[in-house]
Amino acid sequence: MADCGLAAGQVVLVHTSLSKLGWVAGGPQAVIEALLAVIGPHGTLLMPAHSNDNSEPSYWKNPPVPEQWWPTIRDKRTPFDPLRTPTRGVGCVPELFRTWPGVIRSHHPTDSLAAWGLHAEYLVSGHRLVDEFGEESPIGRLYALDGFVLLLGAGHESNTSLHLAEHRATWPSKRHFTQGSAMLVDGVRKWVTYSALDVDSSDFPQIGRAYESEHGIAPCRVGKAEARFLKQRPLVDYAGQWIERHRN
Repeated sequence: MADCGLAAGQVVLVHTSLSKLGWVAGGPQAVIEALLAVIGPHGTLLMPAHSNDNSEPSYWKNPPVPEQWWPTIRDKRTPFDPLRTPTRGVGCVPELFRTWPGVIRSHHPTDSLAAWGLHAEYLVSGHRLVDEFGEESPIGRLYALDGFVLLLGAGHESNTSLHLAEHRATWPSKRHFTQGSAMLVDGVRKWVTYSALDVDSSDFPQIGRAYESEHGIAPCRVGKAEARFLKQRPLVDYAGQWIERHRN
């Protein structure tokens, strides 16, 4: 990973696909220990800790659930707990990382991130419901710190930083919708509704390819996987302009 540009003291958001790396002695634990060894005690490591199953059930597609279940899910779904709620859909490395000693997690019920290191508290604090990937989210604060993104076997379709570009950009069909999640409010479990941006990652691979081509960025290799190590700010700035030019 150091051969890709990862170095001591950096602030970096990592997206991983362990299966793409090939066989790793020690599995997810070995990957996390390697990352921490490179960035060192003055670095900061950030990973997604999303739990998108704590969401409005009428929108579920993978898999959908019968309409008669929707009220029960809203009434009975276990509330989000940053210490206990498991991740969903982000892989086994982030799932282990959220439990790692010293890691803290933001309090967004669907789109939290987990962080370790010097800037961890700054990154994850104050993650508001209506700002899941916006300016005061961990993604926006990584931008403020001029941090990095490491795609370790993962592609740009998993690149959460591009959602910050969506928050900033405007395009004709941009819209918000009413989301819902089970949360603890003053110690009481409640179903809370809030406005969320209707994000769309379907063009993220195209954005990533265009950015890399125009900036002469080539992937490196870690194990059997392609990896990409990128400055986040110029990527987000480019993506925002691309979205405004190409989305309808």
